[in-house]
Amino acid sequence: MTEPTVSTAPPAAAAEAPPRPPASIIPLAGLPIVGIVIAFLIVSIAGNWLWALDFYHVVGGGMWTALDLFVGFVVGPVIIARMSIPARAEFMARFMPAMALIMPTLVTMTLSSGFQLARHLGYLDPSYPRHAWVVASFVLVGVMAVIAIGILEPANLAILFEMRKPEPNGELIGRLMRRFVYTSGITGLMQVGTLIIMTRLAS
Repeated sequence: MTEPTVSTAPPAAAAEAPPRPPASIIPLAGLPIVGIVIAFLIVSIAGNWLWALDFYHVVGGGMWTALDLFVGFVVGPVIIARMSIPARAEFMARFMPAMALIMPTLVTMTLSSGFQLARHLGYLDPSYPRHAWVVASFVLVGVMAVIAIGILEPANLAILFEMRKPEPNGELIGRLMRRFVYTSGITGLMQVGTLIIMTRLAS
């Protein structure tokens, strides 16, 4: 009488199971924080509160610069490059929804407060001695804003929507993620140019 054989094959299917998709495209818990930040920004602009506008411009610009440099030169080539494919997908499921909310907020903070400060302090007047530097900063920041909202954000959202599909296209996600990382690095380098211009204006 033969004994029934029990399969002892390794649980490869479980190991290769796709990671869970992001719970939502936008982290809903962060929306109230963004709402408070934007509301206070609007009040600061309406009231011409220079201290608040300075705060928004310095903090927003600093975080935007740091985030671009971190994504372009640390997250992409150092962190993601060393991860396994399932770990990459899990990382993106957590990281990309936050970026979809943080990036537009930082861009709005920096540009709105910066323009209001320039208007209030007379930097927009063509007779201002360093008006050319102001124009250069507007051009550079404008290009970065177009890249952030027109390239980074669509790539981010496309990754999130693709990851939520029943059968995500890994090759497409990889291409979009490379676009996101490379573009972040480029805008990070451009941010260094804005820092040079800002210190020149302040000197």
